[in-house]
Amino acid sequence: MPLSERFLQLAQQQLESFAAVHALSHLVLYAAQGQEGESASLEMVQQWPTSPTSLPPAEADPSLRMPSPERRWYPLRNGNLLLGALRAETINDQAWTTDLDQRLQASASAMAQCLSLDVERSRLMEQLEQQRQQLNLMVHQLRNPLAALRTYAQLLLRRLDPDSHHRALVENLLQEQGQLDRYISALDRIGNPDIRLASSGSTPLLLPPVLPDHPAISLQTLVAPLAERAAATAALQGRDWHGPMKWPAWMQEPRPAADAVVAEILANLMDNAFRYSPSGASLGLKILEKGLCLWDEGDPIPEHERQAIFSRGVRGSRSKDRSGSGLGLALARQLAEERGGNLLLAESPATVDPQLPAKGNAFVLTLPRHPAEGEAQQEQPR
Repeated sequence: MPLSERFLQLAQQQLESFAAVHALSHLVLYAAQGQEGESASLEMVQQWPTSPTSLPPAEADPSLRMPSPERRWYPLRNGNLLLGALRAETINDQAWTTDLDQRLQASASAMAQCLSLDVERSRLMEQLEQQRQQLNLMVHQLRNPLAALRTYAQLLLRRLDPDSHHRALVENLLQEQGQLDRYISALDRIGNPDIRLASSGSTPLLLPPVLPDHPAISLQTLVAPLAERAAATAALQGRDWHGPMKWPAWMQEPRPAADAVVAEILANLMDNAFRYSPSGASLGLKILEKGLCLWDEGDPIPEHERQAIFSRGVRGSRSKDRSGSGLGLALARQLAEERGGNLLLAESPATVDPQLPAKGNAFVLTLPRHPAEGEAQQEQPR
């Protein structure tokens, strides 16, 4: 397994630190190398004094098999695993002192730890590269069935009469296929050092629906497909869904591509509402003056949990019997704050708007009205 340049430099520095010890004549650092199923050999990786000639493996030098009072070996171990060895030679057998022996042992121990970390790093990098190649292959393979689905949907749309009530279903299928294309494009660019698939803050997006270098977007473009998806889910479950009937002007204004986090946050809130509210409970999306409200008519979240559910790893009592990590709401609030907004749990839907139910839960997502407003907020001194 190849060793990193950083480790090689560190090892050379360790060996050169003994230059002032005149009793030492030679130091050689070996690393255990070998393929699986083969006997490992001790390959020279660094030596002092430095020499343009690389020494052969320890096993190939017959003189090293002979015992010598001027030579000592210090193993580099990680538990029971032999990672390598440090070979030290002195000018004569009288040169060995307790202090020198302890220094060499300490140096061998330190290099063993560094070598262990370097080997683990190399293994993880190789594993990461394999996963990246598998991801690229998967993305490539996904494009073909997605393209076929789009073709079939377009052909079906052509066969429907202009006034058919089925046209909206097929058009929604095409819209969702376009959304999947954006997810696939994001996946395809993960790992590219020139592309940053993350929000403007420190919270990474698991799978952003719009790439950071995408042209300006509007909140209506982001939210409308989610509202239609929620309406379809509610119809399938026999629930009442109350979505936006019209879109205000501020929802149609162009915004930076980074505001695509709104779709990520809203999709998470919708998933929670459908999952945790009881069967038959109504749900809805209310557009406010400066934000969005996702509400449900289910059992209210207990008072003592209302702030805790926004902490990482904390799950409400309603979700104890369901799978989950307790990260969704924490990440959603952090993403909102990084865009200059916030995510809050209101006392009830009716406190947000008197026309909404008096009982239930209401999550209010606020964002800066204009990008400049958000930038000014972020520039304020703390």
